[in-house]
Amino acid sequence: MDQPLHIDAFASFTLAIVLLFIGKGLAQRFAWLRLYCIPEPVVGGVFCAAVVCLLYYLLDITVQFALGARDMLLLYFFAAIGLNSNIRTLAQGGRAMVVLLMLATGFMILQNVLGMVIASACAMDGRLGLMVGSISLTGGVGTTLAWTPRFVELGIAGAQEVGLAANMIGLIAACVIGGPVARFLMRRHHIQPSGDDTLQIGTPHADGRYKHLDYNGVLLALLWLNVTLMVGAGVSALITQSGLRLPAFVGCLLAGIVLRAVGDGLPMRTGRLWHWSVMQPGIALISDISLGMFLTMALMGLKFWVLQPLLGFIGLSMAVQILFAIAFTLLVVFRFMGRDYEAVVICAGFGGIGLGSTATAVANMSAVTREYGNAPHAFLIVPLVCGFFIDLVNALVIGVMVG
Repeated sequence: MDQPLHIDAFASFTLAIVLLFIGKGLAQRFAWLRLYCIPEPVVGGVFCAAVVCLLYYLLDITVQFALGARDMLLLYFFAAIGLNSNIRTLAQGGRAMVVLLMLATGFMILQNVLGMVIASACAMDGRLGLMVGSISLTGGVGTTLAWTPRFVELGIAGAQEVGLAANMIGLIAACVIGGPVARFLMRRHHIQPSGDDTLQIGTPHADGRYKHLDYNGVLLALLWLNVTLMVGAGVSALITQSGLRLPAFVGCLLAGIVLRAVGDGLPMRTGRLWHWSVMQPGIALISDISLGMFLTMALMGLKFWVLQPLLGFIGLSMAVQILFAIAFTLLVVFRFMGRDYEAVVICAGFGGIGLGSTATAVANMSAVTREYGNAPHAFLIVPLVCGFFIDLVNALVIGVMVG
């Protein structure tokens, strides 16, 4: 087929809703998906990507989705995480945040060393291994595209293709390993669930209802999420002017934290537009839908066939990186994060830190906490480390190792 089949933005968004329902239906039908806490958006998104791949190979039809709404959904999700963050609780998690950042930094360095060794063993430029290391896996698509011109300057061919392919496989792997890792740790170390059904992100989906939702609460939630996005855009502009390259969601995350602190400090009599207890269920609902739709749209747009020319190198590299991520999580992260239920939930998200994205990490954690109970510290520590600090450290690590 000479011309690809373009699916416009409205149809793509509508299809993503259908796929999210398909993912939920399959998760309810197959007990093993629930047993290993595989996120429902992953089921629907990968199902679509597989169908699109079959259309490409069997009928020579290339399907292209318009996924512009995906990025806005991610901003809403991180704005909600910021608004849901209490400064006092953040202060309590300070030490754990530093420990997790140190672990993630060590992991990134080892990840890059592995990639460079494999590239050299395959008779390639060793620096190409960084594209199957922290550039694509910890950094994601944005970091991959940002570093591609530098690799072109160095005369390293195929860097962008290798990076994007590695990110694709890493994203899927991160979505799949989080739940099984958490289940293994809980069974192996006899960890008791928290049993707290007051979740940080979303609510249990068993009955499909959200407690205490009302018109004013949802309207307030939309208002403050939109304010957070606007303030976040300004924060991102300031970060860019400082010379740092960070994803746009970092500004929304920071803006949400600041606005929550300011709002909670307002006297009750002046807080007509700030009623946290009223709008919190609405924020939980919007953030839950935003995360589910974002992941579904991210995965439904994957093009598996682009892996074919690089199958040998990519396959070997990613097999090693995935096994390393699992081993590092089980043997190192769980031990140093406290060996308790909070550590289990952090371990469920660590695959997202090392292989996928911040949204993947939080989706894995959400799937685990819906099954076993809330883990508030994990939901404060992981998004901050994964969404903010890790990008700064990763830029330094990549710069040194490329040189």
